[in-house]
Amino acid sequence: MPTQITLAKGLNMGLRKAMENDPKVLIMGEDVGKLGGVFRVTDGLQKDFGEDRVLDTPLAESGIVGTAIGLALRGYRPVVEIQFDGFVYPAFDQIVSQLAKMHMRSLGHVKLPVTIRIPYGGGIGAVEHHSESPEAYFAHTAGLKVVSCSNPVDAYWMIQQSIACDDPVIFFEPKRRYWDKAELDESATPHPLFAARVVRPGGDVTLVAYGPMVKVCLDAAAAAEEEDRSLEVIDLRSLSPLDVDAVCRSVERTGRLVVVHEAPVFLGMGAEIAARVTERCFYSLEAPVLRVGGFHTPYPPSRLEEDYLPDLDRVLDAVDRSLAY
Repeated sequence: MPTQITLAKGLNMGLRKAMENDPKVLIMGEDVGKLGGVFRVTDGLQKDFGEDRVLDTPLAESGIVGTAIGLALRGYRPVVEIQFDGFVYPAFDQIVSQLAKMHMRSLGHVKLPVTIRIPYGGGIGAVEHHSESPEAYFAHTAGLKVVSCSNPVDAYWMIQQSIACDDPVIFFEPKRRYWDKAELDESATPHPLFAARVVRPGGDVTLVAYGPMVKVCLDAAAAAEEEDRSLEVIDLRSLSPLDVDAVCRSVERTGRLVVVHEAPVFLGMGAEIAARVTERCFYSLEAPVLRVGGFHTPYPPSRLEEDYLPDLDRVLDAVDRSLAY
């Protein structure tokens, strides 16, 4: 029977399932053991699987990722938690210079099945370095898979699929959605990990989002319906590889596209999506591809983040501008 879970609980259940299915799956990071993680995503796992499989590490992100690379070389499947998005940068060199390159460097002989979990994005009133959106850095890096769940059901399935992947996966978790709830049917067939999904069909404008912005776009589509506007919402789910085919199929019907993400618009994921869609769907477009996102500034103090983060009004404004062409 389906059970109602939060996104955080979905991740916890998915991690537990992966550890039960494969004794080579390890979890490591700051406070993931006794505390169960600052968001309690790993709660109870050390108690049930022991300190040899759920490891509390020092505060040393470069060392954590470097150790995970060594464990992967020895046949393990490490799952690394970066406690907050802004803490990943000390490990950036390990990720882009070692983790992403080893498969190519070894001519395909060496695989590094490392999953790096990163809670990301704003909306929780946190201090500096706790509300970043660094996904474009990693999507730009060849050799890494980059995904982001947006709801509890995807969280449960996608974390298991990421751990089972033989390539390194950067797994972005929208921290302000940790407490969102949904019904999970564990007997269902999961959606492919690297495929986008239409989460609300529509005919007038396509909205593309991922992670924390999917809910904002769904709310915008519901509000637009009251004005007899039909918005199709696509959850990208995977940022690298990018399921451009799914986006193009939608745009060929609607003729309009608005890309929404929390990260700054400048050189963000929306720029790549806009370019790809313009190249492939030029004769289907009735308006330029528009982008909605954060501003090109450091993430602001918490009292200003509501003005910084894209919201329903900014999405609907972009829809209005698209339909005005």
